[in-house]
Amino acid sequence: MSTQTKPHVDAVIVGFGWTGAILAKELTEAGLKVVALERGEYRDTYPDGAYPNTIDELTYNVRKKLFLDLSKTTVSIRHAPNDTALPYRQLAAFLPGEGVGGAGLHWSGVHFRITPEELRLKSHYEERYGKRFIPEGMTIQDYGVSYDELEPHFDFAEKVFGTSGQAYKVNGKVVGDGNIYEAPRSDNFPLAAQLNTYSAERFGKAARELGLNPYRLPSANTSGPYTNPYGVQMGPCNFCGFCSGYACYMYSKASPNLNILPALKQSPNFELRSRCHVLRVELDDTKKRAKGVTYVDPAGNEVFQPADLVIVAAFQYHNVHLLLLSGIGKPYDPISGEGVVGRNFAYQNLSTITAFFDKDTFTNPFIGAGGNGVAVDDFNADNFDHGPLGFVGGSPLWVNQAGAKPISGIATPAGTPNWGADWKKSVKDHYAHTISMDAHGSNMSYRDVFLDLDPTYRDSYGQPLLRMTFDWKDNDIKMARYVTGQMQKIAQQMGPKSINVYTREFGAHFDSRRYQTTHLVGGAVMGTDPKTSVLNRYLQSWDVHNVFVMGASAFPQGIGYNPTGLVAALAYWSARAIRTQYLKNPGPLVSV
Repeated sequence: MSTQTKPHVDAVIVGFGWTGAILAKELTEAGLKVVALERGEYRDTYPDGAYPNTIDELTYNVRKKLFLDLSKTTVSIRHAPNDTALPYRQLAAFLPGEGVGGAGLHWSGVHFRITPEELRLKSHYEERYGKRFIPEGMTIQDYGVSYDELEPHFDFAEKVFGTSGQAYKVNGKVVGDGNIYEAPRSDNFPLAAQLNTYSAERFGKAARELGLNPYRLPSANTSGPYTNPYGVQMGPCNFCGFCSGYACYMYSKASPNLNILPALKQSPNFELRSRCHVLRVELDDTKKRAKGVTYVDPAGNEVFQPADLVIVAAFQYHNVHLLLLSGIGKPYDPISGEGVVGRNFAYQNLSTITAFFDKDTFTNPFIGAGGNGVAVDDFNADNFDHGPLGFVGGSPLWVNQAGAKPISGIATPAGTPNWGADWKKSVKDHYAHTISMDAHGSNMSYRDVFLDLDPTYRDSYGQPLLRMTFDWKDNDIKMARYVTGQMQKIAQQMGPKSINVYTREFGAHFDSRRYQTTHLVGGAVMGTDPKTSVLNRYLQSWDVHNVFVMGASAFPQGIGYNPTGLVAALAYWSARAIRTQYLKNPGPLVSV
């Protein structure tokens, strides 16, 4: 097959989710001609988010309309290096997005920052607990960037997203009943916190009675009308309950499609091409500089797009896959411990408690907003003494009522049959009287948990699948069981008739058939040492200086919070470095 060549551009962006949109806006503002390539369909708030079609659970949450087409490309999964990997053929445990907006179109809207300690996790634990506290085989490390450096970018991202919330302190002054553990802020949230659902209020009351410190979740679902710094307008959320897995018909949930794309459309320097699957980044003969990317267009033709800058901004594991296929960075070898691409893959560690109440307690679970709720951070990050507990990591605890759907959102007490008349009666008795709460825990990185190319299976383009080697480790199971025990105390304080508890069990393997979160991280991590990281502190490839890699693939380990807030801040941080440093003097931004 002959390869067509497109006219040269200043920058090509692979993927158009949050980070692709952010980099496109920043680089076009700098005067660059930018082309963005998205593997999936073109999507926009209208018509893809038009009412009433968008609130169709069967189409979106069951048949997975906004998610990756696994018939074209997927990953293979195994628990350990000596196991046989098999392809992930049905979306369940995690749900990568596909199409313009990516996961940023179907996300829920919980919009956190990060604690300063987690950006220097290894150093912090060694300083507080000693080097021997970190278990053998755990490969956690520092990001190489400080919270103070990222704070202006967290602030700007919240203003772009139209995030609703209540700060605790701004510039060192107490301004409200926000999260007392929150990192320092230079400004308040752009919008007031959303109103609470009954279930969130009841959770918060019980937590306070136990001496804990509940606060309202930061939500990228608007509490009122808003216009962001790009001039894009948003409408107030109506608590319809169709956020996660859906495009928002109220223009209320932040997405790249709503908050950035309308402004980008005004730029003559920007072009977005959908249904374009990037096969590889093309390198010159030195293997130290990228020439552009080769992709398959909607007609099935191979196309070469030359560019001075290549921004890899796809989903976490797609980024790692593309680097491996392109020969950028040395692939990780878990036996020798050498190499970096695929190293420090991690996930998120979710536990859930469902509390069932009597028929006089109405929780109205059908209403909700994706980022709305009440949380407790007393057991997140290092906000508590890990010394006597013997594990690394932590978790926020929360009620995040986002709308319980009629097909997938039905909870029943333990012992209820899975079908028949007794199941129907239990559903009728309990649907309107339940409260669900989660421990949204961190997951550490380990020497034998990694990503590489599968030697057996190939995708529809003839390329090796990415292989995922992952299983739960004792450290993370200990953490999950401890924080779930703390959450169980809150649940019992609420006075339910009964509770269901789901958490990690020692000896139980990772089960790809059960949804957990889509918060996969690592594999192309940032850091200060090229021997342990793919990217430098500006998300620039150590090996190919005109390649920058965005997204959660840069995280050296998992965190308790949802990753989108940190993903956006890092994208703005990297974009600033490109605009103020790299464009003036192209080359490595950090000396080795």
